[in-house]
Amino acid sequence: MRFEGKRAVVTGGASGIGRATALRLAQEGAHVIVGDLDAEGGAAIADASGGAIAFLRTDVTHEADIVALLAAADAAGGLDVLFNNAGAGGARAPIGEIAAEDWDATMALLLRSVALGIRHAAPLMAKRGGGAIVNTSSVSALGTGYAPTAYSTAKAGVLHLTRLAAADLAGDGIRVNAVVPGFITTGIFTRHLGIAGEKLAAADAAIAGVAAGAQPIQRAGTPEDIAAAVAFLASDDASFVTGTHIVIDGGLTIGTRASWDRQSPSLLTALEAFR
Repeated sequence: MRFEGKRAVVTGGASGIGRATALRLAQEGAHVIVGDLDAEGGAAIADASGGAIAFLRTDVTHEADIVALLAAADAAGGLDVLFNNAGAGGARAPIGEIAAEDWDATMALLLRSVALGIRHAAPLMAKRGGGAIVNTSSVSALGTGYAPTAYSTAKAGVLHLTRLAAADLAGDGIRVNAVVPGFITTGIFTRHLGIAGEKLAAADAAIAGVAAGAQPIQRAGTPEDIAAAVAFLASDDASFVTGTHIVIDGGLTIGTRASWDRQSPSLLTALEAFR
């Protein structure tokens, strides 16, 4: 019960990684307030939690909504943990074609919302003597080919913002860290593409199959994998950890396939033929 008596806010908590994390924090004793645009999903997780989770409809692209969400936690007893997680796939166009308004909308959702979450959480946590903030980044922040350009750029910004905020807020006893998920079966991109019904299930299964074959750990990641890392970073078990990130990607970013797949020919193997 690492979060007994603590108050946590989870954005994007009605589904996927956010939902799994809200449930994990609640199971470990926290009272959680979930902020999300999905009123149906938010109500469902609140109803299923036995009173441990409350829901407040929140659009994180609106600063006033972020302020109201954090204020609700503060009024209920104080803010101890914030998980800045809300997001979607964002604009898909390459840099040579993207519209300015699509770029701005992606940044507002994935980067500006994180900055404003930290900005408005910090004073509430400081008056309690400290707290823990965890932000969701992505392996797309670490390399190319994982996600669209705008999404990847925003997630890279989240990583650097995490370091900067950790430095800014250390004097207030506030730790700031990030999680870096790999291929996780959340449906973030399938929903963004408008895939639904039976096609959605088939698309998610296809993504899981591709993910399982693309990394050393031969299975797709789950929201619960990320929730476990968030719970660690938000807990006192990580009291000496700030300004860094945990990559949870099944080894996806270790290196080229030849570095871990014994059946995949490497450059050195190829050169053996010339000895």
